[in-house]
Amino acid sequence: MTTTLRRPEPRFEPAHARSANLPTRWRPADLLRITDQGVADVLDGAYDHLLPERWDPVERWAARLDATDDLDVWLISWTPDRSTELHDHAGSLGALTVLTGSLREYRWIGNRLALRILGAGDQAAFPLGWVHDVQRHDAVAVRPDDTRDVASADIITPTLSVHAYSPPLTAMSFYAVTDHATLRRTRTELTDQPE
Repeated sequence: MTTTLRRPEPRFEPAHARSANLPTRWRPADLLRITDQGVADVLDGAYDHLLPERWDPVERWAARLDATDDLDVWLISWTPDRSTELHDHAGSLGALTVLTGSLREYRWIGNRLALRILGAGDQAAFPLGWVHDVQRHDAVAVRPDDTRDVASADIITPTLSVHAYSPPLTAMSFYAVTDHATLRRTRTELTDQPE
């Protein structure tokens, strides 16, 4: 019996064989593992020295947990009624793991925005070309004019997530959805900070 060996399809090749096709040696699955480990490290207190003394209920906050030539890892806080705007990560792959609270992600799926809710422990990966808007997701949003006690858990409990980008962010483009159900780039910004 004669067997003919065929070259496997690219999606089944080992990561090191595919790296020439990506801008980084890290695959989305690697970035998910890294963000999961980042969450474990935050929970274990490894980054307590980076955490603010008091969580701002209005402004978002971010701290870089790790940085190399080909990887950035961030801890990001999310506040009510703050949106990242519809954006991509230029030439970077990305991933996140939700640490506390939940996030709402609107992502472009070709002709419309699709919604998904990510709760504590949930993960998401962002391949090249991924366009999305991320926001804190609250069952009941806290507004400054609410009559509830301002020391309620909704305000003092932050929504946190750990993000990894590879290669590290250098730019992001922002988009608007047109009346014709297409995306229109509104601006591109150079940045090394997460959105």
